[in-house]
Amino acid sequence: MSESHLILRDDTPVRYLKGVGPKISERFAKLDIYTLADLLCHYPRRYRDFTQPYAIAQAPFNTECVIRATIVAKQGARRITGGRSLVRATATDDNAVLEISWFNNPYVIDKLEIGEEYYFEGVSSGNLLRRQMVNPVVRTALQVQCAPLLPVYPQTEGLSSLQISKCIAQLLDHAELLPEPLPAEMLKKYRLPRKAEAVRAIHQPHSAEEAYAARRRLIYEELLILQLGIARMKERNVAAAGAPMCLIDPEPFLRSLPFAPTGAQRRASEEILKDLSGPHPMNRLLQGDVGSGKTLVAAISIWAAIQNGYQAALMAPTEILAIQHANGLAKMLEPFGIRVALLTGGLRAAEKRTTLAAIASGEADLVVGTHALLSQGVMFHRLGLAVIDEQHRFGVRQRAVLNEKAQQPHVLVMSATPIPRTLGLLLYGDLDISVLDELPPGRTPVKTRFLKGERRADLYGFLDKEIDAGHQIYIVCPAIEDNPTQDLNAVKSYYEDTAKALLPHRRLGLMHGKLKPKEKTAVMDDFKEGNLDVLVSTTVIEVGVDVPNATVMVIENAERYGLSALHQLRGRVGRGAAESWCFLVSDHNSEQVQERLHFLCNTPNGFDVAEYDLKNRGPGDFFGSRQHGLPDLKIADLMTDSRTLKAAQKEASAILATDPALQRPEHQILAALVEQMFRRAGALN
Repeated sequence: MSESHLILRDDTPVRYLKGVGPKISERFAKLDIYTLADLLCHYPRRYRDFTQPYAIAQAPFNTECVIRATIVAKQGARRITGGRSLVRATATDDNAVLEISWFNNPYVIDKLEIGEEYYFEGVSSGNLLRRQMVNPVVRTALQVQCAPLLPVYPQTEGLSSLQISKCIAQLLDHAELLPEPLPAEMLKKYRLPRKAEAVRAIHQPHSAEEAYAARRRLIYEELLILQLGIARMKERNVAAAGAPMCLIDPEPFLRSLPFAPTGAQRRASEEILKDLSGPHPMNRLLQGDVGSGKTLVAAISIWAAIQNGYQAALMAPTEILAIQHANGLAKMLEPFGIRVALLTGGLRAAEKRTTLAAIASGEADLVVGTHALLSQGVMFHRLGLAVIDEQHRFGVRQRAVLNEKAQQPHVLVMSATPIPRTLGLLLYGDLDISVLDELPPGRTPVKTRFLKGERRADLYGFLDKEIDAGHQIYIVCPAIEDNPTQDLNAVKSYYEDTAKALLPHRRLGLMHGKLKPKEKTAVMDDFKEGNLDVLVSTTVIEVGVDVPNATVMVIENAERYGLSALHQLRGRVGRGAAESWCFLVSDHNSEQVQERLHFLCNTPNGFDVAEYDLKNRGPGDFFGSRQHGLPDLKIADLMTDSRTLKAAQKEASAILATDPALQRPEHQILAALVEQMFRRAGALN
């Protein structure tokens, strides 16, 4: 494909770019880069700043920095253990010496001239007079003058940041192939550069100020597109309700309970019952910390829908949790003659046929299940309410499939992964939000401690005493099987080599995702019934599992999890009256990791944990590899860019107020980008 054709088409496949081809294009695909436009919009995550180099002796220890020095000696390549090659050079600035080493890069030494000054960027170690750097990035004074900030890109195996940078550099003269989505008056109003200028500047800024201006422009554009898409999704939900209901007084249900609901549970229930009797389908997010009582609020909502003559469905992310919900809800709803059916992938064929017939005939009032509820064979008689537990595990697409099984049913999604309310309103703009900010009486605060692996024997002595006291233990490992490339505790080998060895006379169970559904259920039932003292598991027990007699949670390789995931695991204990503990075990020496784990030890509130996690790990890590139905963001950060997010939301509302379908000529490129962003996320499929 000719160079001139590349200028004309932004949807040209990236494989036609010089030096790419089919093999490298497959690596680009792992970064969601398929076209030239995708490549131009693959923005740097940070820069290596060469504008303020250190003298050798002044460079900070064990910190990434730039040192300016002159080469005085070179050593050719030699082989070392493992078949690797090593080359070395010595540089000085007349006051101190810098020893530089490169592994598996034998040709780098040939580009360095003795007596010439260079800029070396890497991690400085050693002592005051003799510093060391391994595998630094090297640049000449002329290179620094032309491009003082070197971009660092999100990368993947077999595709380095430098390779990505070289590919993007080929396209920067043709940045105009990206259409300008923002109307001229908007650019003027917010003093933003044009798209092409911003893209060139973000990839090759001449100053930090230029990089900032480019980022500001591209962040605003991305968040505007996000908010337009979310607002249009919400607008589609404001249709005539397919399940019109009357307002129900919840008192008969509440009087049947053996305990009094919290004020937060009452408030959330009132909001939901009002929605159910409103003119439009409910689309509400119920979020609350671990143990805040979301299931009771869901039960009230389900009861109200069934009292109105409709069926209800509750979808859970795991079979274990679906079974637990079915049993718990059946007890609460039994006094009202409500029939509960369970539908999971583990049912036998005959059981499944019977259950499907009960759902289709209306004999089943409430259907509790896993993803099996989304399968084609499930037909509801009169579905009025769909409850989805753990919203962060289900995307917009899954909710849409459930919607198709009835004419616009009311939808309640629940999450124990709390996010700050203001951010939640912006992120889940297609949902209304209810928050449970109180814990029911009797919930015991969990004491959390951070331990090094060297204290594991002491820890197991404590576990032994807890078992003697009649309590049960969870131990969580991050992997199922050993992997030679990762130093992680695998649940299978840990169960055999560590747990059994340190607790030889105790009853231990093993749980992980590769077990068959019936095996998982059997292990979990044994643990619930007290037939096991210890459950060694992966994070399959993270969500919703409720065993009040379990008082200790041990999390191995705690550094591998986000704080919100650790908080979820911690929430599996502290459900009874006994004092409960969570031990975070990690040998990771990073100050940042240790700071995170100590923060969790001192912070019981899930909303505080979530805010810290978002701020320090970013939304990608917080929500998982994708934001579950909402698009991944290339450059914006939902926490640090919250002011821009609010401005974009305001502008999106103003645009849609006058052009709800984005049909005006000045909005058509925006409309196309909204469609592209949300289709890629699966929200429009």
